[in-house]
Amino acid sequence: MANSFIYKDKSFRIGSTVSLTYRFKEGDKERRQIFKGILLQVKGSTPQSKTITVRKISRSGIGIERIIPLASPFLEEIKLVKKTEPKKAKLYFLRGLSDQKVKAKLAR
Repeated sequence: MANSFIYKDKSFRIGSTVSLTYRFKEGDKERRQIFKGILLQVKGSTPQSKTITVRKISRSGIGIERIIPLASPFLEEIKLVKKTEPKKAKLYFLRGLSDQKVKAKLAR
């Protein structure tokens, strides 16, 4: 199925709110960053080429999207925060909406 994926024996679908833990190397130090947002799309056919796009709205109201390869060694874990079932396979229409309107669209 193109609108879902399995990561470490957990299944995730488009429209769900996920929390990603990602590691960064800054010089000789490593730090972890949590990125929590809505899963917009899943791309790729093989496990090595599979990528996901996650979008969140920052505190100042600006939308931030990250494209994350699932085969990345820096991706530590993905947690499911909230489960939704939208009617579309790709949620590009969320890009033009405010945070309140996004919640209303996904709450159907």
